Amino acid sequence: MKLLLIEDDRSMQSALQRALSRRQIEVSLCEDGLQALSLWQERQPDVVVLDLSLPGLDGLHVLDRARRAGLRTPVLILTARGTIGDRVIGLNSGADDYLAKPFDLDELEARLRALHRRQQPALAAPTEARQALGDLEYDKDNGAFYLRGEVLDLSPRELTLLQALISRPGHAVSKERLFALVFPDDDTVQLEAIEVVVYRLRKKLSQAQVSLMTLRGLGYLLKAES
Repeated sequence: MKLLLIEDDRSMQSALQRALSRRQIEVSLCEDGLQALSLWQERQPDVVVLDLSLPGLDGLHVLDRARRAGLRTPVLILTARGTIGDRVIGLNSGADDYLAKPFDLDELEARLRALHRRQQPALAAPTEARQALGDLEYDKDNGAFYLRGEVLDLSPRELTLLQALISRPGHAVSKERLFALVFPDDDTVQLEAIEVVVYRLRKKLSQAQVSLMTLRGLGYLLKAES
């Protein structure tokens, strides 16, 4: 995996470059927001790790310019600005995942590899390994979702949410249960944060022949459209 780390903290740069290199991840470094976009285009990384507080140009502006330039590389925002508002703004600006500092290195690696896997061409899987609902298919072997044969681009949280819902098609899954799965052991997030993930997932399923329904007092339900 080729990773572009856009981070201005030199000690953080060095620590992550050493640690991730030992895990077979090739790390390129950038510490200035104004230089980030050109380096991003030049290196064509598999995943970008982006800090928000950067000299020259704020991380959110870097992300916005990248998306406007057509760069679809998965982006994980890594920052000390970990409030719900910052997370929502980051995700709505085009980020694929969000991890607040301080963080666990194993969790960071797992999130990076999940983002990278979603970009890889999917191998054909045996029919019995796939679960279909409408024109949506879930491959139980590789954990990917397909919409009319194309891989559905989902953030790790959207993926976890959809996996939980498709495991019980036509049945309600409580908001509390989904929250525990999507935000495990994260005491900084409120229950209402699950609504943001549902909203984003519902938009990505808008062209699918499935409905993500809200059942007041019960939770959420995924069903095929008639």
